[in-house]
Amino acid sequence: MLKKLHHVAYRCRDAAETVDFYTRGIGLKFAATMINHVPSTGLKAVNNNVFFEMEDGSYICFFEILGSKEPVVPVENDWAQHLALEVRDEARAEEISARLRALGVDVAGPVVHGELARSWYFNDPSGHRMELIVKPEVPATAIWDNFSASAYDDLAKWVEMKKGAGAHADCQPGPMSQQQ
Repeated sequence: MLKKLHHVAYRCRDAAETVDFYTRGIGLKFAATMINHVPSTGLKAVNNNVFFEMEDGSYICFFEILGSKEPVVPVENDWAQHLALEVRDEARAEEISARLRALGVDVAGPVVHGELARSWYFNDPSGHRMELIVKPEVPATAIWDNFSASAYDDLAKWVEMKKGAGAHADCQPGPMSQQQ
């Protein structure tokens, strides 16, 4: 198993706008700026990486590509790809939501996912779907054990559905899909 998430990186339209949103709106620590090319490919695309530090030492990174006119987020299914950020408790989630709303951000929530969690959803200035998530005080270990126990069976059902095998009367949504 992997140790932990170090960072996740997304494109942004404007690095300064992104820093303002994530520091003032969400309250994250602005940790670093790195202006460079693309070290993994050698591509000469000047970009600015801005990093925000999480409590556990991991980072969220956003990068603006100098002169790029490409869309940052695909329009189709913009809700599907999202980043869920765990918050200590509901009071903190409500505090962040209130700050975001004061900045003119549309925040949906809390959305109750059964016993699994409560979530607040919103888009950042670049259009990325974000989620603030509060886990229950009582560990949801049993719920995740159920997910794990049925994971391969549920995946096999999904693969069959994709093949166009028709509607599965016996294919009930797994525990996670029932929570969404």
